[in-house]
Amino acid sequence: MSTPGTLTGPARTDPTAPGYRPGRTLPLRVEAVRQLRRRRTQVMAAVLALLPVVMVAAFAIGGEPERRGRVNLMDTATASGLNFAAVCLFVSAGFLLVVPVALFCGDTVASEAGWSSLRYLLAAPVPRARLLWSKLVVALAFSAAAMVLLPLVGLLVGILAYGWGPLQIPTGGALPAGEALGRLAVVVAFVYVSQLVTAGLAFWLSTRTDAPLGAVGGAVGLTIVGNVLDAVTALGDWRAFLPAHWQFAWVDALQPEIAWSGMLQGASVSVSYALVLFALAFRGFAGKDIVS
Repeated sequence: MSTPGTLTGPARTDPTAPGYRPGRTLPLRVEAVRQLRRRRTQVMAAVLALLPVVMVAAFAIGGEPERRGRVNLMDTATASGLNFAAVCLFVSAGFLLVVPVALFCGDTVASEAGWSSLRYLLAAPVPRARLLWSKLVVALAFSAAAMVLLPLVGLLVGILAYGWGPLQIPTGGALPAGEALGRLAVVVAFVYVSQLVTAGLAFWLSTRTDAPLGAVGGAVGLTIVGNVLDAVTALGDWRAFLPAHWQFAWVDALQPEIAWSGMLQGASVSVSYALVLFALAFRGFAGKDIVS
């Protein structure tokens, strides 16, 4: 016989309230609006939008790019708006675009822990997997928006400054404007995929620490280490296993005939590392003691 208030039978294994649906907790829209209103999101968007303007001002003050020895993409920066957008990606893909990815993905869980609000979210109750999934999807979406914002603003500013025309290829020839737009879309997609390693590092570190700056700084620092290791030629073929080795493989998309091999290899390396890191984040967070 059970006493009043005692849970017996099915109620013991299902103590949730009627109508509770774990998949409906912490909607993506709520998390997206919350992240959009944060000051660091607005500052990062302003930095990315201002970079093309600063570059146009630099070219206006310093004159046309000087050609020294081997011709590269930078030498064609002022040929057209499409060239300028490509150069904006060229100068920022190695480091600047790493920062928003690390910021959006590294500030996800760690910031909640830092504000001592993480345990209240889980007590709502929001399942841990749902919490991570919502935050990861929004962080990756904001990272993608950052990847699109820079070349888009660069294209608009470049058209105003240098006009609309074909994309001049440094080695000779040109791509028609319509085709060049498609090639730039391929470039943006590859740059985004190549940054998934940084996203995975930042997200995993965010589940391991209560300090957002530690997660963001750790991801940026490890990305820099990867770039340094790639510069060590003594590593030989081992460098092919480093995501940094393929970060500029997208230049093959701006040739008369697009070459896919380098981009496919780079994408496979980046996605492989990212999947492992995301899995580690979910696995580690599932059994973590939440004290903040």
